[in-house]
Amino acid sequence: MSFSAEIVLLVGAVLLFISIVVSKTGYRFGIPTLLLFLLVGMVFGSDGFGLQFHSAAEAQFIGMISLSIILFSGGMDTKYKEIKPVLSQGVLLSTLGVLLTTLFTGLFIFWVSNLSSTNIHFPLVVSLLLAATMSSTDSASVFNILRSQKMNLKYNLRPTLELESGSNDPMAFMLTIVLIQFIQSGGMSIGAILSAFCIQFIVGGVAGYILGKLAVWIINKINLNNTSLYPLLLLSFVFLIYTATSLLEGNGYLAVYIAGIIVGNAKIVNRKEISTFLDGMTWLFQIIMFLGLGLLVNPHEMLGVAVVASLIGLFMIVLARPLSVFLCLLPYKRKRISYRSRLFISWVGLRGAVPIIFATYPVVAGIEGSNQLFNIVFFITILSLIIQGSSISWVARLLHLDEPLPETGNSFGIELPEETNSSLRDLVLTEEMLVNGNRLMDMSLPEGTLVMMVRRGDEYIVPNGSVQLHVGDVLLLIRSEIKKKS
Repeated sequence: MSFSAEIVLLVGAVLLFISIVVSKTGYRFGIPTLLLFLLVGMVFGSDGFGLQFHSAAEAQFIGMISLSIILFSGGMDTKYKEIKPVLSQGVLLSTLGVLLTTLFTGLFIFWVSNLSSTNIHFPLVVSLLLAATMSSTDSASVFNILRSQKMNLKYNLRPTLELESGSNDPMAFMLTIVLIQFIQSGGMSIGAILSAFCIQFIVGGVAGYILGKLAVWIINKINLNNTSLYPLLLLSFVFLIYTATSLLEGNGYLAVYIAGIIVGNAKIVNRKEISTFLDGMTWLFQIIMFLGLGLLVNPHEMLGVAVVASLIGLFMIVLARPLSVFLCLLPYKRKRISYRSRLFISWVGLRGAVPIIFATYPVVAGIEGSNQLFNIVFFITILSLIIQGSSISWVARLLHLDEPLPETGNSFGIELPEETNSSLRDLVLTEEMLVNGNRLMDMSLPEGTLVMMVRRGDEYIVPNGSVQLHVGDVLLLIRSEIKKKS
């Protein structure tokens, strides 16, 4: 059945609207919003209201676009000074950790496949392929949950988790592609496998760095008349970086993440507009990606693999992920990474859209048993989001790894260009502050600090020395951070 463009647009608008409204429920009850997007797609899919979407290739294409934007945006929010102390453990977790998770889970799947009581019978290579698709923590889920729940974690845990989730997708992707090629070709030499990995990593890393630097240079030099075009210019770079790297046989996902880090840590013009635009695009494509994947699956087909998928999922959560994390972090002393921190990192092994997207590659490639593989991955993703995604903040409190969020920025909605080397903050007046007089000129402020605005309820007052101040007034302070010359 064919639909008019108007009907397609109407359905898309309704699904988007429902997803946004439902996300409010997720915030209130601590349910991962991405899980709700996935469920909305399933409700409206073939087993629900009957929307038909069965193209794994189209879902793969949507996923490619979405992941490029999500990883780039995640890279832009990753700060050098935050990841520098955790760089080595983050890289270990995103490379060796993915390999170990694939190995442990693959061997378990192969063992389960040989049990007479199970309904899956995968050979070893296909078992490893299934494990590889699920071996990475999902960047979209981790970024979304950590930021939506506004978690402030101790001991640099947040940058560790974000660095791992942002950089381990390329490793899982390469494992998936290599194993598919291995199955299709009937075997590959160790040299060919290592060569494929090296080319992917080296080309992806170099391309991401060079093109990221190029993006920064062009953005700062092009001098566009309309500031609204700068975010679109950067968006074009995101897709350019991914496609150019992929055509050069490199890893496009690694390239866009590295490029995002380069751009995010550089001084660029119109940063506020660019960041706001990318945040909106990230949310939009997260919704589109999860909705599309929800529409793609046939829930009744998952019932046949529910028991086996539950066993595999619980094994990954309870054994495979923790074992991989603890082995990767063995070189580090407990003073640097505590036992509680290792437990928490183990728990935040979220599966999300990335494993489902990677599971479409065997389907598109025509690997035997790929439909069953896809349904297992989908079921485990839902299981992971329910169990782990809903309990991250609770586990952080249980392990005493959370702390109050520091006060940053101001409530006036005013931002300064980063080139000004100045900062803004709020000051709420108390009776003690007004003991020497209630005029602005009577206030004792630190050297280099000025009052820009006074807010009294809904009223905004332009300050001068004779302004009468009241208890509860909010002052907007600007402070120079120019370093003194030695």
